[in-house]
Amino acid sequence: MTLFPGRCLCLLAALTLFVPALPPGDLQAQTTRLEAVRGAAPRRAPTFEAEKERMNAWTVGLAGGLIEGAPLRFAAEMARVVDDGPNLHVLPIVTRGPTENLNSLLYLRGIDTAIINSDALDEYRNQMPQIRRQITYVLNLFPSELHIFVRPEIQSLQDLAGKKVNFNTLGTAAAYSGPLIFSRLGINAEKTFIPHPIALEQMRKGEMAAVVFITSKPVDAFVRGRFEPGFKFLSVPYDSKFEDYYLPAVLEAGEYPGLIKAGERVPTISVPTALVAFNWQPQTNRYQRVARFVDTLFNRIDQLQAPGFDPKWKSINLAATVPGLERFSAAQQWLDRQARAPRALQ
Repeated sequence: MTLFPGRCLCLLAALTLFVPALPPGDLQAQTTRLEAVRGAAPRRAPTFEAEKERMNAWTVGLAGGLIEGAPLRFAAEMARVVDDGPNLHVLPIVTRGPTENLNSLLYLRGIDTAIINSDALDEYRNQMPQIRRQITYVLNLFPSELHIFVRPEIQSLQDLAGKKVNFNTLGTAAAYSGPLIFSRLGINAEKTFIPHPIALEQMRKGEMAAVVFITSKPVDAFVRGRFEPGFKFLSVPYDSKFEDYYLPAVLEAGEYPGLIKAGERVPTISVPTALVAFNWQPQTNRYQRVARFVDTLFNRIDQLQAPGFDPKWKSINLAATVPGLERFSAAQQWLDRQARAPRALQ
């Protein structure tokens, strides 16, 4: 159909009656927004280098231990609780064991903290006299009790002189701390370093006089194991020769009912297992990383003491000291703030 020019003009005039008039201000605002959208630069994805820096800014390397050991389990549980996305990421690292972790902390790149046995410092007394100024402790994690388990004919520590005594495989706490403790006791035994299950079988056959465990009690091998009458733990008295790195401890009947009579206790010593850090200067990035880790860990310690984590967390005291070391300054500052808090509220 063909429309005449006159009719077109009338139709256009009629349509304009139905179009609402926009105020000049609204029209200008809409125009500005449209121009802004059209002119906005496309959002750029972060560069590889920027993303790498972001991910590394608050990452803390934690040397744990052997994959089957308690220290690595503690490291993994800490990492779980303190995780805060890009704000804090703790990496538990499988290592040769807590006695080697001091080496890792001193020399390996990317290691900010480590779980060590306190007497690992003894190895550095001659080579690095200032070692205690370079290493600080964050937390006394748990004691590893000395268990000297012997055959019936062994009645005293002195009876082990010249006898075969197993100290577990190299890299374990027993393999490092055990010979060191025996040296302090003045006992020159024939040392072996084989897996403890094999050594226990040799004990039953009379081929091995004793095995030395250094781990957190109770030890499953003694709780579930079946031994002939006379197999026992030897007592190790705590005295001045152990004051530098060790603490007194006891083994009790409730922990080993098949080996210790009801009401009896076997005195021994323990090796503190500690979370330590290098003594970074406060203004450095490495110090700031560890300080954030410490604050987060201490603030969330109650989560670790809840069901689902190692029961030993319940016995950990944040204020407990570690023989031979000074506390990491950020940890001490946290404790000082907590001590002042109740007075500030009064």
